[in-house]
Amino acid sequence: MKASVLVVDDDAGMREMLATRLTTRGLRVVTAASGAEAIEVIQRDDIEVVVSDVNMKNMDGVDLCKRLLEHRPQLPVILITAFGSMELAIQAIRAGAYDFLPKPFEIDQLVLAIERGSTLSRLKDEVQRLRRAVAPLGFGTLIGESPKMTELYAVLGKVAESLVPVLITGESGTGKELVARAIHDAGPRKDGPFIALNCAAMPAQLLESELFGHEKGAFTDARTSKPGLFIAASHGTIFLDEIGELPLEMQPKLLRALQEHSVRPVGGTSEVPFDARVIAATNRNLETMVEERTFREDLYFRINVLQVDLPPLRDRGGDVLVLARHFLDRIAARAQKRIIGFSPEAAQKIMAYAWPGNVRELENCIERAVALASFDHLAVGDLPEKVRAFRSSQLVLSSEDATTLVTLEELEQRYVARVLDSVTGNKAAAARILGIERKTLYRMLERWGERTPHES
Repeated sequence: MKASVLVVDDDAGMREMLATRLTTRGLRVVTAASGAEAIEVIQRDDIEVVVSDVNMKNMDGVDLCKRLLEHRPQLPVILITAFGSMELAIQAIRAGAYDFLPKPFEIDQLVLAIERGSTLSRLKDEVQRLRRAVAPLGFGTLIGESPKMTELYAVLGKVAESLVPVLITGESGTGKELVARAIHDAGPRKDGPFIALNCAAMPAQLLESELFGHEKGAFTDARTSKPGLFIAASHGTIFLDEIGELPLEMQPKLLRALQEHSVRPVGGTSEVPFDARVIAATNRNLETMVEERTFREDLYFRINVLQVDLPPLRDRGGDVLVLARHFLDRIAARAQKRIIGFSPEAAQKIMAYAWPGNVRELENCIERAVALASFDHLAVGDLPEKVRAFRSSQLVLSSEDATTLVTLEELEQRYVARVLDSVTGNKAAAARILGIERKTLYRMLERWGERTPHES
């Protein structure tokens, strides 16, 4: 494969001479007459190596090298000059140049430097490609590789592209605000503000002032006018957490603001337009609340144009240990403690526990364990008592299990399959978590035959 070379020189004669001689050596050559033109070429063309003169008007080769590497950090840049000196060579290397050739030089020297730079460039690209291929799946700062999370990432990618209202649902502790931030950061308004408000954190009157703003003198403590969060979030995102706790008297006011894309400050007489994307979240069943007349149906449909359902941690299989390790690394670094992992027994306890508090509970558990840890691996004794004492017989049903009446045999089969999923098919680990002998597990799998997905 021919190497793609960009030759940069403001001397037309030198530029064309180098281009001609390099082309005869089998290289694909593109030229630029200035540093500014070179930057444009790099942005639109697939260049593997840059050869640039140092002494050029407006932008010299050293400055060009710095600018090019801002756009392509792994791009090899070879600088050439008729005024070779040790000081200039040091400047070039500090600027990130791959090589430095003083004139006069043999064309073979330049070709050899280009070939080495091209090989290096391709190797770096391949390393980057492989890193992307083996990197954990994710979306923004979200972590997890389970099928449930893979499905969620696909949904979030589509949701982020839109600007319509989004409703995030899920149990407490599943990371609804984290998902809202990820949607914002991946969307067209990522450069705008992200403003979050917990709707359960304040009474209705204060909530109205916080959301819509107030005029001076609107109430006793209103000494100055203040814009609300809807205005502050313009050109960005406003996140309304725990929307199910919104006081009933506030719901029609919020509905009107969303319909009209404007707010009326408390004590004000005129509407103020806003331009913010609205993301809401709840751990409650809003449809049930609509039936019970504790949540307005028209507001429900207004905020629920797109719905994102977050899976509970107990349904995310091996993500539990992935998240636990993530929290361990972060919390141990913050505490300046050298803790490099989990003991096998501690890992089993973490995997077996049901995590009713979801990701928030897991993070709290790891933080406690790090504070108590005395060794370089977290031990069972470092974990909270309820995690240590948990037994696999304390089966927590999924929503599907809870609504479908099945035999004990079928329920047992489902739970064994879930444990196998959580340890990616490792039967020895699954047997330890289930509290049975490996032979017993094998007999169970043999009895179920092909109906058990992990048996081969």
